[in-house]
Amino acid sequence: MKISFIGAGNVAWHLAQAFEDAGHWICEVYSRDTQKARQLASSLYDTNIQPDLNFSDSEAEVIVIAVTDDAIESIIERVVLPEGVILVHTSGTRSLAEFQKLVEIYSDVYVHTGVFYPLQTFTKGVEMDYSELPFCIESRNELIEGKLMQLASSVSDNVTRMDSDERFILHVAAVFASNFTNYMFTISHDLLEREQLRFDLLKPLIQTTVYKALESDDPSIGQTGPARRGDWKTTARHLEYLQETNEDYTEIYRLLTDKIRNLYISK
Repeated sequence: MKISFIGAGNVAWHLAQAFEDAGHWICEVYSRDTQKARQLASSLYDTNIQPDLNFSDSEAEVIVIAVTDDAIESIIERVVLPEGVILVHTSGTRSLAEFQKLVEIYSDVYVHTGVFYPLQTFTKGVEMDYSELPFCIESRNELIEGKLMQLASSVSDNVTRMDSDERFILHVAAVFASNFTNYMFTISHDLLEREQLRFDLLKPLIQTTVYKALESDDPSIGQTGPARRGDWKTTARHLEYLQETNEDYTEIYRLLTDKIRNLYISK
């Protein structure tokens, strides 16, 4: 399949290379930051740098908008598309209906629309096993949805049809599972760095915690720690230390301790 990208950030960087490895041709890459487009194109086999948003002569069968949610509308306002192309976004929160409406307002030609949402945290240069990467696919047109499912399946063994409401809920859950969890790691790193202790000391604990969650259908079963045990003397000492260190961390610790305690009291 012939594919072009609008955007050259983390998502585009990974998807473009995954598609190419699966035998697809990445025709063009556009980015408002030309240097980023050049870097991505240079990592691919035969990809042109698109100088602007006029894709009217593109050979692409699918054009992927891989930009921030806030930038999607401004892209659609300006992009010129070839008739009949499949235009998709990679957002976890923007609905297909909203996307379709914008395309109908701004496009002078008929195009197909869909959602091609990869559920993952992407960082350039960090390798991953794309065969396990979850893809959530949506389109109003059954034939187009089938083509997008086929494209995703050429990369991954984990492909799901999912409507916009389900995808939004999945995205909320993903923020808790990934973004908030990583912020907890950042707090841990900061506390240790203040005392000149190594973050590496926590890595076996982090690995075991994640392993237990992955192996269980209910992560709450694996909950441990002073709040779970009702060890209030320990939590009081922790809070005393945190109050002298960082008020924001104190607030987070107190909130999470209360929520864990309430959860297991209710059980």
